[in-house]
Amino acid sequence: MAVDTSVSLLLRLRRGSDSAAWERFVELYTPVMYRWAEQLGAQAADSADLIQDVFILLVRALPRFEYDRDRSFRAWLRTVVANKWRERHRRKSPQYVSGSHLELAAGLDDDSAWDDAQDRAAICRQALELIRPEFSPTTWTAFTDTAVHGRSVTEVAEALQITANAVYLARGRVLKRLRQELEGLWE
Repeated sequence: MAVDTSVSLLLRLRRGSDSAAWERFVELYTPVMYRWAEQLGAQAADSADLIQDVFILLVRALPRFEYDRDRSFRAWLRTVVANKWRERHRRKSPQYVSGSHLELAAGLDDDSAWDDAQDRAAICRQALELIRPEFSPTTWTAFTDTAVHGRSVTEVAEALQITANAVYLARGRVLKRLRQELEGLWE
């Protein structure tokens, strides 16, 4: 099975008809877009509608999208979500929109309105879940026990009844695959 990097995923999305690419993109970014919607003050039903509007826009926009390694795809996507949120609230009657939500939406271009560390962690967790089936249980446990839980390589090797070198190799394979999955979307 070919391993697609996120840059190649973006290129596949440009074709528009690649359902596997769209499925992967939706799996990777829906959770973080829900978090962004929540930060904007959207309720659950509003978040679902907002994200649906974003995906409709992306289906139209991504075939013309030009990937630029010097710019952040995630920041662009976050801007799309924020702009869709603003658009939805401009259409609503002012009596239904609270001032705090409008103030938050108005300040979204300020990077301080977003918690990049939490965004990165959410995307990383989602990417890990997506690549997990590609690895054996032993490889996955060696990776999570050392890289996530901070256990020593020696301790994990003994517990899994493998060599310390096998633990290092397992961790390295998962990290390499994770980097491939996040390439170009991580900035």
